[in-house]
Amino acid sequence: METITVSDLKANNEYTGDLMLDAKFLLCPAKCPLPQEIIKALLEWSFTSVSAESAVVVAAPPKPVVNEEVKKEISAATEDVTELVIEKPKEKENTEESVEPSVQAALQKAEERRASISNDRERMEMVQDVYMAYMEYINQVYTYYATNKDFKKSEIFGTVRSLCKFIKVNQRYMLRISVPQDRRNYFLVYHSIRSTVLAITIGLQLRMSEDKLVELGVATILHEIGMLTISPQLYMNNKPLTAAERKMILTHPLVSYNILKSAEFSLPILMGVLDHHERENGSGYPRHRKGPDISYYAKIIATVCTFEAITAPREFKEARTTYEAMVEMLKNENHLYDETVVKALLFSLSLYPIGAYAYLSNGKVAQVVDVNPTDPRNPIVQIVGMKNPDGSPVTMQTNGTDVKIVRVLDTKEASDVVAALSKTAKS
Repeated sequence: METITVSDLKANNEYTGDLMLDAKFLLCPAKCPLPQEIIKALLEWSFTSVSAESAVVVAAPPKPVVNEEVKKEISAATEDVTELVIEKPKEKENTEESVEPSVQAALQKAEERRASISNDRERMEMVQDVYMAYMEYINQVYTYYATNKDFKKSEIFGTVRSLCKFIKVNQRYMLRISVPQDRRNYFLVYHSIRSTVLAITIGLQLRMSEDKLVELGVATILHEIGMLTISPQLYMNNKPLTAAERKMILTHPLVSYNILKSAEFSLPILMGVLDHHERENGSGYPRHRKGPDISYYAKIIATVCTFEAITAPREFKEARTTYEAMVEMLKNENHLYDETVVKALLFSLSLYPIGAYAYLSNGKVAQVVDVNPTDPRNPIVQIVGMKNPDGSPVTMQTNGTDVKIVRVLDTKEASDVVAALSKTAKS
């Protein structure tokens, strides 16, 4: 391994060997341009050197001029540093939180409609309108950062606070929302809104305070912000990645962390973002942290991101059912996820998660609409196509004897049911 002084690094240099912080921490893959954010982070954390199997620069530009202030930072560095040195961002002046106007308008419209809502279908339509407003807002957050390299922090916190309150009141409806997903467009937005709703739901199950729920929500919305620096062709590709391409994707938690640190987000949010790909057994990245050393926000984000990824379509795979995802999470092979968080996910969604369609032992098809707080194996369901005399859907509690779930409908069967219900509603 060859040693490279941090002061000799330059943005967009490409090295013939992997650029490493230590034996395990990859900074930049071989033959990939070195991001300016990485250099800035090294200086902020007072690292003096990095290493590479080969320090040859592919296209070496002139050595940069290092100003005196940076030299002082480098000379003050400690020796034998093997871990990230996390410095708490400076606190900005307190500003009043505000809710993004289009989201506020959707919430006001929902409140006005609430009094006139007479059935479950109208309640679902109202909740879906608000859900779509939040999803569009997340798209705005990502687009604004991509074009301005900045965040409207007060607006983000205010809007996430309103989302936490809305989920608390409409949780079982929010979890039933299913928005058709384009496999290529808005991938990060779909992933963020679905993961955020699940994360806040788990936070509510764990009795988190409102302020902590908001921090968790902000961290979940922004945890993939670093992916904006990576070509979508890498993470939305159905072809096998090269070693260099895979290593580049593995840097995104660090890039996300550095982006949010520069914007002076709070330390809990930063650590939730940095650690969201760490795993309880130490097999995750970028720092190979084990259970006790992983941010609790990150434990939640890791769990919901995996659940969301299993149930979402990608270029390289078909979506699996939420039941299959729940079973996989409960198996928790190799102890990848925090058991308390997985249990909170189970009690929030049930073994047959809210929104899933299933065949019942009485021959009916039903949708899971709520959990049984005392037994997550037997959720509350609505019978498809059946209504009470007052027009409300027939709802019943499943159990292990009289009326039980035989199996969950697969993705194609569930899509057919949704299409039939939509056609019936329009007629």
